[in-house]
Amino acid sequence: MPASISNKYTQVDGVNVFYREAGSRNNATILLLHGYPSSSHQYRNLIPILADQYHVLAPDIPGFGFTEVPSERQYQYTFESFAKTIGDFVTALNVKSFAVYIFDYGAPTGLRLALNRPDLKITAIISQNGNAYEEGLGDFWVPIQRLWKDNSKQNREALLPALTLEGTKSQYVNGVPKHLLERIQPESYHLDQAGLERPGNKEIQLDIFYDYRTNLGLYPQFQAYIKDNNIPVLAVWGKNDNIFIPPGAEAFKRANPSNTVVKLLDAGHFALETHVEEIGTDIISFLKSYVA
Repeated sequence: MPASISNKYTQVDGVNVFYREAGSRNNATILLLHGYPSSSHQYRNLIPILADQYHVLAPDIPGFGFTEVPSERQYQYTFESFAKTIGDFVTALNVKSFAVYIFDYGAPTGLRLALNRPDLKITAIISQNGNAYEEGLGDFWVPIQRLWKDNSKQNREALLPALTLEGTKSQYVNGVPKHLLERIQPESYHLDQAGLERPGNKEIQLDIFYDYRTNLGLYPQFQAYIKDNNIPVLAVWGKNDNIFIPPGAEAFKRANPSNTVVKLLDAGHFALETHVEEIGTDIISFLKSYVA
């Protein structure tokens, strides 16, 4: 029988963090960090696969999902803030060692966490279209790069189509082979869009688009962290993704070739929607092979 998932909240960093938890706390922990425009909901099918053998945690980053941020907190929606909040989250749960699954926004969040919290032991990195190299940036970023150069009203408004249901759905279906489109559950992108439609949230998302520029300057530090600490990396990648493209997966080999596994799937950005069983099996096999 699949492991049950508990849905919980915990107060950290002035934020009421929603998270999903499954598996025995006696087992090694895997921290699942979601991306834009999603939430821990994207891991709903992966968690039961992992939880038979691992303790699994999947929090909602502030601004996404069901995590609650009081207005009086005056939260700054930056990747540095996300790393701080998630760091406080794992500390509150008394988790000191874990493998981290990084996807999309979860990549700079998790890698900043690794840099900022040397007291936490990262045992492995599973990167599923989670970027740490400039060559991994696809054409999707061209209009956002204009925003990085000039955070003007005009450049912000030019990105608003990405925040519509059509824009959100496109991230799920672009690059997915036709015969696999039926695997994508429509509630996934509709739930994401419901989050984007909350009052004030679109401005938050534009702020996050703008702040992403700060991650590129940290890419060399992310890469050095992986190399210097000899972190095992599984880069399992939807090869048809136009947001984070396959060269970003291959680039992980440069840090520790003998400790890195790269696998390209015939999938899009949200590869879990179409290949969850394969990815889950690959994660378990990888961790058993590369993590003592």
